[in-house]
Amino acid sequence: MAIVKLSASERRRLSAFITCLVLAAAAWMLSSLTKNYNYKVKRLLVYNNMPQRRAFRALQSDTVDAIVEGSGWEMLFSKFRPVDKRVNVDLHSLESKSFIALNSQLEHINQRKEPEQKIISFDPDTLYFDFTNRSTKKVPVKLLSAIEYQSQFANSGNVVITPAYVTLSGPSNVIDKITTWNTDSLKLDAVNETVSTRVNLQTVHEANLSIYPKTVQVKMPVDEYTEKTLEIPVKLTGNVHYYDVKIFPQKVKVTFTTSLSKYPDLDEDFFEATADLNLWSDRNYTVLPVMLNRIPPFCKIVKIEPQNIDFIVKK
Repeated sequence: MAIVKLSASERRRLSAFITCLVLAAAAWMLSSLTKNYNYKVKRLLVYNNMPQRRAFRALQSDTVDAIVEGSGWEMLFSKFRPVDKRVNVDLHSLESKSFIALNSQLEHINQRKEPEQKIISFDPDTLYFDFTNRSTKKVPVKLLSAIEYQSQFANSGNVVITPAYVTLSGPSNVIDKITTWNTDSLKLDAVNETVSTRVNLQTVHEANLSIYPKTVQVKMPVDEYTEKTLEIPVKLTGNVHYYDVKIFPQKVKVTFTTSLSKYPDLDEDFFEATADLNLWSDRNYTVLPVMLNRIPPFCKIVKIEPQNIDFIVKK
């Protein structure tokens, strides 16, 4: 390939030409970027001043295309600069109408925007709504939790949620299907004492549904656990023919874990152990398994000794 050799004067002229070309391109770009353009962006609709006497359902997506007026610089950096992408829409006129003209609210919307985010139109420019009867309903709050306890600690009582019920307001056909309302997940690690905290309720995803209150107080008793062993008498069931039956042993040892606060109060009256004689008469069992039919709440059975008892039937 031939190499073109330029003289010193030719190299100077070429260098001057390239410099002028770069400067001209930069000047053109700067001139273009300072001009105003209209460009399209996605915006999220946020509804305010919702009608109180009418329940509604939006018939379109909660996002719209907004035509924004701005300089070339603003258009260039719009995707990289943090911008409030919400558009606040006033719904008070839905008390008497079934649609909202977004372009009629442009002045109000732009008052809450930065000057470089001025919106000049929307697509679609009209929002339509479907209306149904509005009603209220109280539903119980359901706690969602993921609790990890410290070794030898556990929940020792009923969880108390205050208030236990929340009030829903919205379309009848929507709230009739709701039976409970969940909290946000309560996540705790290495818990070793009673938990008392405020938890948010899960947010409402439908614009025409409201919930009150939005937070609840949660109290969860936590205590240290230890083992305890009691001798529990075994009751014979299923003796429909009133046989004279002797069981051996007449008591079983039940080992369980319980909280330290309840440890002194628990005795054999809190438990009920049974053995079913029907297993002998109907299935020819030679020993009868012991079943615990009543166990105190928040107690965990560790073992039963013996698990089966012998018996003698005198006909």
